[in-house]
Amino acid sequence: MRPQRLADYIGQDHIIGEGKTLSQAIENQTLHSMVFWGPPGTGKTTLAKIIANSVQAHFINLSAVLSGVKDIREAIAQAKQWQAQGDKTILFVDEVHRFNKSQQDAFLP
Repeated sequence: MRPQRLADYIGQDHIIGEGKTLSQAIENQTLHSMVFWGPPGTGKTTLAKIIANSVQAHFINLSAVLSGVKDIREAIAQAKQWQAQGDKTILFVDEVHRFNKSQQDAFLP
């Protein structure tokens, strides 16, 4: 069973421990772009979902391996719709290093 709350997440105390950088950003609702890296199965996606839940943000999960330019544009359009309603979105891109140039360019305005 995956943890649902930051308090239940094990590990990474140097960034999510009490008073640490990421926990403060979550508390203050001042998140910024970030990159999680590590071997498969270490909890990167789980942590991103916990963060989204903690700041009441929608969560969109894309795989750079499986998602095309259309998927990226749809995710961005959805996030813009939610933003227009006053909602936040966390866009999580798994395997981001696998994006080709066209996929990367889809993120540009």
